[in-house]
Amino acid sequence: MKNKSWLFPFVLFVAVAVYAYFNNVEVPGTGFSTMGSDTVRAEVAQILEEGEVDMGGHTQKYQVARVNILEGEYAGIPMQIDYGKRQVRSDDYDLKAGDKIMVSISKTPENVINAYFVDFIRTTPILWLTIIFAAAIIAISRWKGVGALLSMAFSLYVIIDYIIPHILNGEDPLRVSIIGSAILLGVTLYLTYGWNLKTHSSVISMILVLIITGVLSAVFVAFTKLNGTGDESVMYLVQVMETQINLRGLLLGGMIIGALGVLDDLVTTQASAVFELYHANPNFGFRALYNSAMHIGQDHVAATVNTLVLAYAGASLPMLLLFSLARGDYGYLINFSFIAEEVVRTLVGSLGLIAAVPLTTVIAILFAQRSELLGRWAQVLGPEGEGHHH
Repeated sequence: MKNKSWLFPFVLFVAVAVYAYFNNVEVPGTGFSTMGSDTVRAEVAQILEEGEVDMGGHTQKYQVARVNILEGEYAGIPMQIDYGKRQVRSDDYDLKAGDKIMVSISKTPENVINAYFVDFIRTTPILWLTIIFAAAIIAISRWKGVGALLSMAFSLYVIIDYIIPHILNGEDPLRVSIIGSAILLGVTLYLTYGWNLKTHSSVISMILVLIITGVLSAVFVAFTKLNGTGDESVMYLVQVMETQINLRGLLLGGMIIGALGVLDDLVTTQASAVFELYHANPNFGFRALYNSAMHIGQDHVAATVNTLVLAYAGASLPMLLLFSLARGDYGYLINFSFIAEEVVRTLVGSLGLIAAVPLTTVIAILFAQRSELLGRWAQVLGPEGEGHHH
């Protein structure tokens, strides 16, 4: 069985890939220009002018540069851009000859071509950071690290190539998110942790927790009268999309997907704790094993919930600073939809985490204590976990 443990995740992976292929939909066109569609790479050839400009009472540095367009219709043509003359810029980094940047090119009705600075090109440093990250996780986790990297790539594939196109095609975002999440979790957990009882208990627990989180999200989104319009990007999406999108469903789907990463960690850790405790003392009864595992789970869920809250607070920090600067009342602030959505998202996700600990503990105990009674099913379901065989 040990030599064939890779077979079941591989078959599952192929089955999901075939399913995604035959259920692929084409993203509808919009006919509008979006971020990046008119942006090309360029290289700074020369700094023509430097100085300071008053931007509404704020003095900042500006630069005028000649750039060479590196791609697209205007490749090889030198153009002139300014950096900071008509836009707020940071003084941390200046343009230098040889810098690779992104510029946006537009043509006026009079056929005058203008180029505008968009941002610095960061592909190379991000690529190096990705390589260092991959090397580090493989060095520490070996083949599990390789599985984790494959799982991460597959997660991005499911979100970009399955969930997003189906939502843009007008399907119910909540249903698409739940199906996509189940596919994503099922494959990624088996790729990372192998085909065994511990992973089975994690997957079953995760699906049940997702259903609980989805129900809680639907109840409290309706209870708080949220309609999914709190994000400016959503309103822009409504204006440019020809296909009607269920905005409340989109909000609910976002809550489901947002809970996945933290739930993945919590559920697999809790299942591992149960199997390790049972392996250390097979004489543990259900109650003793449950109490011991819950001691571990209580500490983990407390730390995880705090992590979730801090993550959302960190993402909203600029807005919170602006509100504090205006001496706003936080009790009044919470009623705005864009804040209420984040509060509901955080608290519902946290409730899902809290429910995950006892639920995973019970399911993992049922698997662990009955592993010796599986008989012929042991060949199909696999061992208890890595290094633990029937």
